[in-house]
Amino acid sequence: MTILLAPMEGLLDFMLRDVLTRVGGIDRCVSEFIRVTGTLLPERVFLRIVPELRNGGCTPAGVPVRAQLLGSDPVCLAENAERLASLGPAGIDLNFGCPAKAVNRHRGGAVLLDEPELIAEIVAAVRRAVPASMPVSAKMRLGYHDPSRAVECALAIQSGGAAEIVVHGRTKADGYRPPAYWDRIGAVREAVRIPVVANGEIWTVDDAMRCRAESGCDAIMIGRGMVADPALAWAIRTAAHGGVKPIAWRALLPLLGDLWGMVSVNVEARHRAGRIKQWLHLLQRRYPEAKTAFSEIRTINDPEKFEAWLRAIGALGVTREESVLARAAEVVEDP
Repeated sequence: MTILLAPMEGLLDFMLRDVLTRVGGIDRCVSEFIRVTGTLLPERVFLRIVPELRNGGCTPAGVPVRAQLLGSDPVCLAENAERLASLGPAGIDLNFGCPAKAVNRHRGGAVLLDEPELIAEIVAAVRRAVPASMPVSAKMRLGYHDPSRAVECALAIQSGGAAEIVVHGRTKADGYRPPAYWDRIGAVREAVRIPVVANGEIWTVDDAMRCRAESGCDAIMIGRGMVADPALAWAIRTAAHGGVKPIAWRALLPLLGDLWGMVSVNVEARHRAGRIKQWLHLLQRRYPEAKTAFSEIRTINDPEKFEAWLRAIGALGVTREESVLARAAEVVEDP
């Protein structure tokens, strides 16, 4: 099974991609969207959102990252895709799935699912603009208001020359409310000739297996599930061979420290504590200790006090090499 790591605007960015891909089990990542609104963006914008471009288009752990563009102007998207391609991403992805009102209001993301002709034009323009060897893919939802045009949109993406489609099993109107309709992803998969990746509401190994069975897809994309359980990709991948041990809370702590180290360099001081709190909030689904930790730091925003708390619980002071070796011993079973 191929496992992709989803982007999550404001949370699952290059810093958390770094941490989670070092845990392992992920085949490929997609960056958060780069908004294209009518101008040719300077290289620094692409490098800021996808700094993996400085590392051969891969995370420090060597996992390829496709850079994602969002917009509605085929010509402008093609021009930006050409510049982006020159920086060497592992591929270019097009966003037809973002449900955010602000994005949709400016004719981006899922709202384009009501315009399959434009979708085909965008994909074709980007495909022509980048080298033939560079994969172009797209992510979509089942629809905007309803799923009636899902197959039409997928066929439009295929006709434009995309090599792969990720389908989130909900409409924009569904938001992120359970369930995800994996069987409807299957209907899309049956209608197209290119690979389809199933996405949505995969929190556990059982979810992944049911998603695969209902959608018929050999590849899945996980987002919040991987953030909540950093060993999820390995657990899915090795389920047929005995699985892996869950990461113990004490072995997870250095990951919090790793993220804090990057946040301290790349995020404004007033927002740093919030980034760790976001992760702890999702970790509560898997770890009761995360709920206790979250209650301890809920009101702490001062970076020095927050770092002192991380040091007190043992999240800091371990070298990267030591923490990686310790996690390897803790996480992976001998098949």
